[in-house]
This record gives sequence, structure tokens and C-alpha cells, in this order.
Amino acid sequence: MARILIAEDEEALCALCARALASDGHEVKTASDGGAALEVLVREGGRFDLLLTDIRMPIMDGIALALAAARDHPGVTILLMTGFADQRERASNLDALIHDVVAKPFSLGAIRTAVNDALAANKAKVKGFRRFEVGEGIEKKATDFVSEVMAQASQTR
Repeated sequence: MARILIAEDEEALCALCARALASDGHEVKTASDGGAALEVLVREGGRFDLLLTDIRMPIMDGIALALAAARDHPGVTILLMTGFADQRERASNLDALIHDVVAKPFSLGAIRTAVNDALAANKAKVKGFRRFEVGEGIEKKATDFVSEVMAQASQTR
């Protein structure tokens, strides 16, 4: 099955999603914020099929994590989740980088369906690797933003 990284600061929700996806046969790793998730992505060489991340989290939010993951590990499909309408709006600018945004609260059936849809979409792309080419200006902005967030995160730890 798939390798999934979950980044979610709500411990109970993270554990619930992890158990549900693991019971479906997926290998699941978790992180409590975007900074920790990025560390896992780097340590594992980006060898995940799916990144399931909350948008609003401490240290590094899901948008910054999605930008870094898409830049450094373009083969990872990204699925965002949020309970805030304004955060969902922020994510709408990332349509080329993410698969979808799942609204909280959700049922286990809904998150399983969203994960399966994202994994199926990834398989439909070129097997093993997909590349999103961005313009130099957008890439520089994303790189600068992620660098700034990582610097702030290292100062708070």
C-alpha cells in the first residue's frame, strides 16, 4: 500500500487518522507540526506517496509545508485539511501543487475516500515521478518564504 505522512497538531485527530489509514494497509508516519513533518520528509528522502497536512499549525503551517514539499519532493501528492474557511481560501492559490482540501470536521469514511482519491490521481500521473515546473519568480518566493518560516521555527525550538 502507500506511505503516508500526516502533519496535524491536534493529537487525537492525528492518531484517529493514522489508525484508520494504517488499518487500510498504509504505512503511516505522523508529525505534530509542519516543521517536524518537513524534517521527516527530508530524513526519509521524500519517500512518501501522500502528505496529509492540516493548514493551521504552530511552527510551520500546512501552506509553507506544502510549498516546501512540492519544491523539494515533487513526487509526493499533497492533501490539505482545515476547519477554517479563510485557510481554505489561502489554499485555493495552490491548485497546481495540491490535490485537494478536505473540510473539517470529517468522518473517517470521508478522509479515507479523500486519501484514496489522491493516491489514485497520483498513480494516474507518470509512474514514480511527477514534476511541477514553476516560474522562476514563484519558485523564488516559495523558497524565500519557506526559508523564513524555517528560520523562525528554529528560533522557537
